[in-house]
Amino acid sequence: MATDQIARIRTYRYTMILMALAVVATIAAVRVITGADRISSPGTLRAAIIAACPILLAGIGGLWAERAGIVNIGLEGQMLLGTWGAAFFAYHHGPYVGLLGAAGMGLLGGLLHAVATVSFGVDHIISGVAINIISLGAIGFLAKSFFEDLEGGGPRNLSGYETLPNITVPGVSDAALSVAERNIFVVSDVAGAVAALTTRVSLLTVLVVVLVVGTAWLLWRTAFGLRLRSCGENPQAAETLGVDVYRYKYVAVMVSGAFAGLGGAYLTMVASSSFTVGQTGGRGYIGLAAMIFGNWRPSGVVAGSLMFGYTDGISLLPNNGPLVRSLLLLIAIFLLAYAVVKYRSTERVTAGVIAAIAVLLLVWFATTDAVPSAFTGMTPYVITLFVLAVAGARLRMPAADGKPYRRGGAG
Repeated sequence: MATDQIARIRTYRYTMILMALAVVATIAAVRVITGADRISSPGTLRAAIIAACPILLAGIGGLWAERAGIVNIGLEGQMLLGTWGAAFFAYHHGPYVGLLGAAGMGLLGGLLHAVATVSFGVDHIISGVAINIISLGAIGFLAKSFFEDLEGGGPRNLSGYETLPNITVPGVSDAALSVAERNIFVVSDVAGAVAALTTRVSLLTVLVVVLVVGTAWLLWRTAFGLRLRSCGENPQAAETLGVDVYRYKYVAVMVSGAFAGLGGAYLTMVASSSFTVGQTGGRGYIGLAAMIFGNWRPSGVVAGSLMFGYTDGISLLPNNGPLVRSLLLLIAIFLLAYAVVKYRSTERVTAGVIAAIAVLLLVWFATTDAVPSAFTGMTPYVITLFVLAVAGARLRMPAADGKPYRRGGAG
C-alpha cells in the first residue's frame, strides 16, 4: 500500500475519532443546558439500539443489493415476511429456528425480486413496490390461516412463543450504570452508552454486529466482494473479465432479503415479544434511507441507522416531550456546524438555507417547554426526509445501480 494512501486512511480515522468525540461532547452539553438527563441515559440509549437494529439490518440488506446494481425497494415487504416467519417458526420450533425461518422468508422475497429484475428485466422500483404490496396481503392471509386457532393467536397477531436470551456483562454493566447516574459531564454520557451495550443485550443484537462487520469485510476485503461490487459499477466490464454477473446479482438480492427478514425477526423477538400484521411500520423504507444517507458504505449505514433509531426510540418512550425538545437544540447545533462546513466549501446558498433551518429550530426550542406528543411520533420520519434532503448533494451511488443489464451486452 502506498505511503500517501496509508496517510489518507490514518487521517480519515483520526477525523472520525474527533467527530465522535465532538458529538459526545455536544450531547453532554445539551443534556446540561436543557436538564434532560434522559437524553443519554442507559434506558434511552438501549431503546435507541433496539429501534436501530431492524433499521440497520434493512439498510445492510439494501447495501448488498445495490452494490450489485439492484435497487431493493422491497425491503419493507421482505421485513414483513420475516415477522411472520419468525413468529411461526419460533412458536413451533423455538427462537433459533425462528431466526432461520425469518431469514428464509425474507430470502424468498429477495428471490422473487431477483427473478423479476435480473431474469425478466422488470423495473426495480415497480418490482419492489409490488413485493411490498404482495407481502402485506400475504402475511395477512398467512396469519389468519395459521395463527387464528393457536393459543395466544388471532387473525392478525400471535404471542406466547419463546424469544431470544439477553446478555449482561457482569461488573462492567453495574459500574457503567453507577457512573451514568452521577451526571458527570461527558463521562456519564459515555458510561450510559457502555451500560446500554452491556446490560440485557439481546443475542440477536450481538448477531447484528457480527453481520455488519462480516458484510464490511466480505464486500471490501475479499475477491468475492470485489466481483460483486463490480456488478454494480460496470457489469459489462465485469462480464468481460469472466464474472457471472447474473449469479452475483441473484446472491446479493437473496442475501439482501434474508437480512431484511432478520430485521423482521428483531421486531417480533426483541423489540416486541409478539407478532402483529404490519408490524414493520415503514422501517424497511427508513433502512433504505439509512443506506442512502450512509453513501452505500457499511459505516455510513450504521451511523444513519443509529441516528434514525435514536429518534424512533425517543418517540416510543413515555413522557418524551422534554426529550424531543432537547433534540431540537441538538439538531440545530449540528445543522449550524454543517452550515459552516458548506460555507467554507463555497456552497453559500446551501449554507444559508441550512443555517436558516437551524435558527428556526432554535426559536422553536426557546419558545416551548415541551414538543406536542402528536409531533413526537412523526419525529423519525421527519428526520429521515430532512437528512436525505440535506445530505443528498454529497451522495455517490454505484454507477450501474438500477440500470438494466442483459448478458452478452459487453460484446
